[in-house]
Amino acid sequence: MTKSTMNPKVNEFLNKAKKWKEEFEKLRNIVLDCDLAEEFKWMHPCYTFEGKNVVLIHGFKEYCALLFHKGALLKDPQGILIQQTENVQSARQIRFTNVEEIIEMKTYLKAYIYEAIEIEKAGLEVDFKKTTEYIIPEELQIKFDESPALKTAFEALTPGRQRAYILYFSQPKQSKTRESRVEKYKQQILNGKGLND
Repeated sequence: MTKSTMNPKVNEFLNKAKKWKEEFEKLRNIVLDCDLAEEFKWMHPCYTFEGKNVVLIHGFKEYCALLFHKGALLKDPQGILIQQTENVQSARQIRFTNVEEIIEMKTYLKAYIYEAIEIEKAGLEVDFKKTTEYIIPEELQIKFDESPALKTAFEALTPGRQRAYILYFSQPKQSKTRESRVEKYKQQILNGKGLND
């Protein structure tokens, strides 16, 4: 590993890390040993191959992780990849709670990273579920029936924005809550904006 491959923004991130610092550094060394470019994206160390995101290092309260952007395409012979939630279609994590786990898994981690690089070299893509495969919540459908302009505006959104709204509107158990969410974001949809825009 050469200093030229190390991104100063990642150095800064590691220097400021209060939790998982040793684990982050160990993961960084393993990833950099696999000849990936080190970048800093989404406020985390991100490693790329020819400009394509391969793996990201991030930490949570209970664990730190390597997140493979196209992890759904990895073979996972060790059974260590985790899908964060049922709605995550592409990314998969390998989680750690201490540095010893990382050291023990080093050989496996490198194998997974090299496989992820091969996926990028081959130009493989995750086959995402189509927005039409998601069930439109009844409360949203009622608003569509009442306002064709709302339906048109919704259909003009990108598939990712449509999915985000569908998932967000579908979450609450009570119809009243689902209805209030739809009402709250109606104007934003009409303005062509996504949930988080």
